Amino acid sequence: MADPQDTVRDALAKHPIIDGHNDWAWEVRDQRDYSVEGLDEPLGDAFDTDVPRLKRGGVGGQFWSVYVEDRRAGAVAVRETLEQIDFVRRLAERHPQHFTLARSAADLERARQVGTVASFLGAEGSHQLDGSLAVLRQYARLGVRYLTLTHWLTTEFADSATDEPQHGGLSDRGRELVRELNRLGMLVDLSHVAPTTMHDALDEASAPVIFSHSSCRAVTDHVRNVPDDVLERMPANGGVVMITFVPQFVSTAYKEWTESGREGEKPRVTVADVADHVEHARDVAGVEHIGVGGDFDGSPEFPEGLEDTGDYPNLLAELARRGWSADDLAALAGGNITRVLKATDAAFEASA
Repeated sequence: MADPQDTVRDALAKHPIIDGHNDWAWEVRDQRDYSVEGLDEPLGDAFDTDVPRLKRGGVGGQFWSVYVEDRRAGAVAVRETLEQIDFVRRLAERHPQHFTLARSAADLERARQVGTVASFLGAEGSHQLDGSLAVLRQYARLGVRYLTLTHWLTTEFADSATDEPQHGGLSDRGRELVRELNRLGMLVDLSHVAPTTMHDALDEASAPVIFSHSSCRAVTDHVRNVPDDVLERMPANGGVVMITFVPQFVSTAYKEWTESGREGEKPRVTVADVADHVEHARDVAGVEHIGVGGDFDGSPEFPEGLEDTGDYPNLLAELARRGWSADDLAALAGGNITRVLKATDAAFEASA
């Protein structure tokens, strides 16, 4: 058996990590009032993300979440989304030696050649549209590459996994939204949505969908995770499920501990728990349809061995010890989501 570290190095040489979801923009908003000064330096425990850790983690591409809380609806949500987009753009402009704004797989390759992190944008919820597809089109022109159909609350477009259903999945406007996202080349992100919404979106979609940060419901029965009957549909759609690291989504014991009020000893959650989800998704959906979406800076805790953006190689090493090849690890790390980008790039560039 090859040395796991050698396999990881081979995998990352073939393809760097492209992570589906990171909330650094929101954390910088809360802690630094969107200042981009000093964000090229080590930031310590205040953040899960900084430049040295991104480099240590082998991160070559990141979908930065341009997130707005559900309670911030209407025109305020649009304004705050624009502020989030502005932060990522200013980050790349202030620190071009570390970050490159990216819209396409070609941008990803250009960033890789100069050693920067290709910085994509993803909006986390249709509440950020203020009910307007014109707003969606403007987000596309600004480079927002995916839209999560809901966040925690159900919207006029779709039912959320964590709120009361209103539509039985997608509403008629939600179906229109999916068609418009496909026309624009923006990716339909099904993290956070109800299973009925997942199925409706897959029925409607003419392009690959993604789950930017979700894990497997058969392994950990959490409403934020993806059921097997949805995973089974991914090959026909061509999409990617990007496995997240949030402890209550990857460990049944931790989920039950949080639901019981966090009483008693906190259960251990480790990189092996995340690897179990990765392997289940591979077994059901296929190795061509998996990725990683850590949700760093979006959760107060993470598993041992996956505490920050420098730790992705630990997950790859765990899988290598389980017999994964460098080629399969490279597909997980970023090859699969790059394929999805390539499949939708032409439409996205045409919408600019």
